[in-house]
Amino acid sequence: MASDTAAANNLPAFIWDEALIRRYDLSGPRYTSYPTAVEFTPNYSIEDMVKAAGRSKAAGGPISLYTHLPFCAHLCYYCACNKVITKKRDKAMPYVERVLKEAAIQSKLFGADRPVKQLHWGGGTPTFLPRDVMQHLMAGYGELFNLQSGDDRDYSVEIDPREVDEDTLSTLWELGFNRISLGVQDVNPEVQKAVNRIQPRDMTESVLNEARHIGFRSINLDLIYGLPYQTPESFAETLESVIEMSPDRLSVFSYAHLPDRFYPQTRIQADTLPSPQQKLTILHNTINRLLEAGYEYIGMDHFAKPDDSLAVAQREGRLHRNFQGYTTHSDCDLVSLGVSAIGQTDDAYFQNNHDLPSWEASIDAGQLAIIRGVGLTRDDRIRRWVIGQLICQFRLDRKQFAEQWNEDFDRYFADEMNRLKPMIQDELVADCDSLLQVQPAGRLLIRAICQIFDLYRKEGASQRFSRII
Repeated sequence: MASDTAAANNLPAFIWDEALIRRYDLSGPRYTSYPTAVEFTPNYSIEDMVKAAGRSKAAGGPISLYTHLPFCAHLCYYCACNKVITKKRDKAMPYVERVLKEAAIQSKLFGADRPVKQLHWGGGTPTFLPRDVMQHLMAGYGELFNLQSGDDRDYSVEIDPREVDEDTLSTLWELGFNRISLGVQDVNPEVQKAVNRIQPRDMTESVLNEARHIGFRSINLDLIYGLPYQTPESFAETLESVIEMSPDRLSVFSYAHLPDRFYPQTRIQADTLPSPQQKLTILHNTINRLLEAGYEYIGMDHFAKPDDSLAVAQREGRLHRNFQGYTTHSDCDLVSLGVSAIGQTDDAYFQNNHDLPSWEASIDAGQLAIIRGVGLTRDDRIRRWVIGQLICQFRLDRKQFAEQWNEDFDRYFADEMNRLKPMIQDELVADCDSLLQVQPAGRLLIRAICQIFDLYRKEGASQRFSRII
């Protein structure tokens, strides 16, 4: 396993090499899918999706159920999510009724009896939904899908601590959720004011402590670095506050300032942002401090305590990555509901309409709202497997590849191995025996390593991806 191998060789968890970072820190995908979403095409039809769902149903196995809930009561200026800003809670029930109509269609397509091992509510702000609307949605799911109650289920929800009433967490627990993610971003008041997210530390801590008391596990906190008025010193203080709260997992995302693409970001003045060098310093200090505090570097932006299920899955070589990030459920096809949601089977991806009125019109007409997607070739599936091994386990076993795909790795990827040579020389990757092992200096640059095996990026097209770091 990645960390076991590092330990056996007495290697550190990661090495910070600024010269290598500058050389390889170009733009690139986050690989929550392969092919990535820029390869989705409007030529992919609803009929194509129906056939993909039919193949998935025939194959059987567990599923993951994702719901996009777009409503937010407040506008966070940094946000790039698909959302609807409104104070009107009465918008929630009509939306949920339509989600359940969509769920009824998809339940038949994918098979109602398949166990839902993983369930996630994302947004937007899922806790925007009033208690009775949450209950109605989950009761509807219970009638349409085979929801699970065992300890191995992974039922998670994104929570804005500003949108938590006295009964919110207990309601979510009663509905079957057992894992939560809290949006924090930064505890510094000046930063919070600049991004229009006033959220005192004691508010976050109170929600986290109540969740822990109720029994939620794998509690995650989201942070963002690169926001206005952040400095290495101020973010270090935020990090200390967060470490004191002791979440099981941490996500530390880089803010990408793209006001031309995301209108809310026009409220953020570019001259208030930390410089690229300051951002690098913040990231370097953050990784060092979290490792020192006992967290393991899972990869990309994620950290977890050694006994958390993510860290355990990575050590055991069964970590997986999908549109919700890192997950322990690699065997689940993804049924996605709501505006802009993306579903996945073994050989296809498909996405709903981003436009809320258009999505509503499709559902009201009794139709699916799929507007684009992609069918995977065998080569796509092979490359997805390779990229998944590298980005999740930080290693690739040639023997395992041969058993999985009945192909010789070095013959199949002769060109890629040739282009990987500079990275091997720079000690980002080690090629030893049957293993390709991502080295400590390569962990931070894993997206650059994965791009070598991305056929769609072969010509160097960045397609407006964010920078790797």
